[in-house]
This record gives sequence, structure tokens and C-alpha cells, in this order.
Amino acid sequence: MKIAVTGSTGLIGSALVDSLRADGHEVTRLVRRPSRAGDEVEWDPVRQYVDLRGLHGCEAVVHLAGAGIADRRWSEAHKKNVRESRVLGTAAIAEAVAALDPPPRVLLCGSAIGFYGETGDRVVDESAPPGEGFLPSLCVDWEEAAGAAEEAGVRTVFARTGLVVSREGGAWARLFPLFRAGLGGRLGSGRQYWSFVALHDEVAALRHLLETESVHGPVNLTAPEPVTNREVTAAMGRVLHRPTPFPVPAVALRAVLGGLAGDVLGSQRVVPRVLSESGFTFAFPTIEDAIRAA
Repeated sequence: MKIAVTGSTGLIGSALVDSLRADGHEVTRLVRRPSRAGDEVEWDPVRQYVDLRGLHGCEAVVHLAGAGIADRRWSEAHKKNVRESRVLGTAAIAEAVAALDPPPRVLLCGSAIGFYGETGDRVVDESAPPGEGFLPSLCVDWEEAAGAAEEAGVRTVFARTGLVVSREGGAWARLFPLFRAGLGGRLGSGRQYWSFVALHDEVAALRHLLETESVHGPVNLTAPEPVTNREVTAAMGRVLHRPTPFPVPAVALRAVLGGLAGDVLGSQRVVPRVLSESGFTFAFPTIEDAIRAA
């Protein structure tokens, strides 16, 4: 297939592009500057501009671009940047998809399990309503921004991704050095659930969603069994053969992370019902499997 991808330099996007190209697919990368290579197409989410000429003939569009949520302390300016990058970017891509003739068969948009907010010990799947707070409201607006593509009849899928286990980026890239140094430990009480997914399975799931025409709407990209932070800590210690003696008090996390502390201390027990029912098989379903893979 010919597939267009935004966010192609990010953790997930770069792994997806490599995987697609390795299997012979033609990948067009959308870049936020004038294109410099034959596989690049210029776009600008703020100006709501996409160079449609470069998208003609695309059978699928994968939209993963957006400012990093956990890249820095939450300030009003950062939250505004995060929201605009996702909502405006998705609207621009959806409008472009709707304007193409013929349109792509599928638009696969990145989203996040932040949609559900705090769930505590309660297991939630794609049928659950949005939670309360900044991240849930962001995810609602983020997904609604793809309305133009849905109205044009394009199969639209929202990949609600959990915590990606990888050494290359995301939260786990910060955890690995600490645990290797013997400084790892549970965060806060350690009883909060973390819904994780191995990077390999994240990419495989995205490719599965591109090809599975019966799936549309929200899909949770998380491993089948969420685990507590205490269980994550124990697994990291076992895999890396390091002690995990240093719990980080909740008050310290709030002081260091500000608004991000709620994301670390919050509990989300999210399961991938739609993905599993569509026939997807996880290569690394347990937390120890995922850590070893990373």
C-alpha cells in the first residue's frame, strides 16, 4: 500500500515507518517544513494546511503527530500547545483526507487511554465514557476533530495507546537508567494500575488496524493484563537484576512533576477488548515479556 504518516520521527511513528518499509509498503512522511525528499509532504497543523498533491493515491493515512504530553512540567502554555497540536492537527488531516478523490480507505488517528481518566481498580474497555480533567477532555476533542473524515465515509480508527515499553522514548526511557543504577522503586503507594504495551505490539497493532476493515472507532492499544506500579517495579528489578529499594513518596512526585504527577500516581486499568476480538495476538502480553523485549 501507499501510506501517509504524520509524526514519523517520534517513538511510535519511526518504528511504524521502518516496519512498513521493511515489508515493501510505500510510505509518505508528512513534515512541518518544506519537503526536501521525494517521500516528504509539507503540512502545517497551525495553518490548517496540507499539500494534497503528495497524498494522491494513498490508501491509508496514519496520524500520530502531537506535542509530547510528558515532555515538561504542565503549565498553561504547555497544555495549550499540547491541545492545539492534537486538535488542530487532527482537524487538518481529516479535512485533507475528506478532500481527496478518491479518499483513502482508512484514517488511523493516534489517541490515548487518558480518555478514561482515573479508573482505580475498575476495569474499562472501549465502551467506557470519558473521565474528568484535562487529559480526558483533550482526548474527547482530539477524536472529535476527525469528524470530517468520518462524514466523508472514510473508516476512521482511534488508537488509544497506553504506556509504551521502550528504551527509546516515552516514560520507560526515563525508568530504565534509574533501575539499571539500582535507584528504581515504586511510585507513591504502588497500587495504581499501569496499562502498558510493548513497542513491538504497538506497531503490530497499528498495522493490524490498517488491514482489518471491520474495525472502526476507538481501540485500546494496551496489553491484556494491566499491572500495578508495584508489579512493574518488581518486574524491572527481576529483568535488570537490580534491587528496587527506593520508593518515591507521592509528595515528592507532585513537587517535581507538577500536573504530570496525577498521570503517574493515577490508576488506569484499561483492557483491549476490541483489539482482542478482532483477532490480534500479542507477542509480549505480560509486563516481564515487554520489559525483556525492550
